Amino acid sequence: MTELERYLFDLQGFLVVENALSTEQIAALQAVLDQQIAIQDKAEAAFLRFDGLLPWGQPFQDLIDNRAIAPYLFELLGEQFRLDHDYVHIIRQGLGPIGPSLHGGGTPYDPCQYYQFKNGRMYNGLTAVAYELIDVHPGEGGFGCIPGSHKSNLPLPEKWRSLEFSNACVQAVTVKAGSAIIFTEALTHGTIPWRGTHERRTLFYKYSPYPLAWLRDFYNADDYPDLTPSQRQLLRKPGVYP
Repeated sequence: MTELERYLFDLQGFLVVENALSTEQIAALQAVLDQQIAIQDKAEAAFLRFDGLLPWGQPFQDLIDNRAIAPYLFELLGEQFRLDHDYVHIIRQGLGPIGPSLHGGGTPYDPCQYYQFKNGRMYNGLTAVAYELIDVHPGEGGFGCIPGSHKSNLPLPEKWRSLEFSNACVQAVTVKAGSAIIFTEALTHGTIPWRGTHERRTLFYKYSPYPLAWLRDFYNADDYPDLTPSQRQLLRKPGVYP
């Protein structure tokens, strides 16, 4: 991370990394998503969520240790970290799978989802990488957050929790297709109702420091024989590693 990127992540609780996916990667991921939607007969649903993307093949497995993102995770989570869970959201109009509410925040403290700065470096709990597969333009909705809320000493007022109403504190994050939004789960964030004329397709890969787990349904690297050693390492169960 550059000096500016470190400053922005500490200040905001999130960072946008452009060109985290190539056009070839986007096309491969989209093709598999189209197949899965057809197979599961979900063409008419207002929104979709699929959990556990790694069985869908190499395009999704390659993102476990995406070279464009791994250096950021090393700095945010330390040299030892693990993939905690993954899923995709497809939103066609209106509310997404998690509804209209903001969640997260520096207070109350969550031992799995936290942000701290000590001894000149950042320490994070569960940290998300959200890959946007389609352009997100101003006014369309999508990822929204309250910048700086990962360091808040007070909980979010309940009357500000809903994203169905305009709130000057909430910033919509607009990005180009192939960009990744990296954010600490301690950040107050959510999905602004989607108003775009096209689908919003977002992949979420969420990582934890090696001793922690947010989701108890752990990966088994042996289920994916084509993984590289680096990818297998990131699918380890939580524990004390050498």
